[in-house]
Amino acid sequence: MEFDDVIRTTFAAREFTDDPVSDEVLWDILDTARFAPSGGNRQGAHVIAVRDPATKQAVAELSKTGARRYLAQRAAGEMPWNVVHPSAVTDADLAATKGVDEFVAPLAAAPVLLVVTVNLEVVASMDKDLDRIGVVPGGSIYPLVWNILTTARSRGYGGTITTMAVTEEPGVRELLAIPDTHAVAAVLPLGKPVKQLTRLRREPVEDFVTRERFDGNPFTPM
Repeated sequence: MEFDDVIRTTFAAREFTDDPVSDEVLWDILDTARFAPSGGNRQGAHVIAVRDPATKQAVAELSKTGARRYLAQRAAGEMPWNVVHPSAVTDADLAATKGVDEFVAPLAAAPVLLVVTVNLEVVASMDKDLDRIGVVPGGSIYPLVWNILTTARSRGYGGTITTMAVTEEPGVRELLAIPDTHAVAAVLPLGKPVKQLTRLRREPVEDFVTRERFDGNPFTPM
């Protein structure tokens, strides 16, 4: 596939056929994806390829805590897991939330599940002293995550970035023997998508790019 086509058609695939993802195919995807940049080129990523059905199901179960709040907040018209605006969702709302099992099912059903961690001993947290949630360390791991998905797309496979399991990181850590020095960054189900989307909904450039300042004029071709 042409590079532009890969970028424009890599979507969040959550439904997969029964086609396997062989070790050879997975190795090929990871061998290309590994050229992602990282802070100081320290390459602090670790990827766990999970095929065992019981382990995949356990990861899905651990993801239910995050998924339940996500779905409850979305149903309430809130931005899920937002740190700026406090949530009004109650414990009763969480208990009544439907669709949680279906939401995490792709994690158990995918042919292979990739659990991506990042070594906290080597990432640079340039924003650690600011009065807000830290985001900069993600720059050392999410380029790799996205490389995996775009490379998979170029090979006819697909997946999506999920982070629901992070809410139960201690359980994931114990399940997969992840050391304390590593943080769980993403869980990627991978497989052959049941269908391939080609028209993705994204904001036009002029809606999120401005000239010179945040409140500057929208960026459009001169």
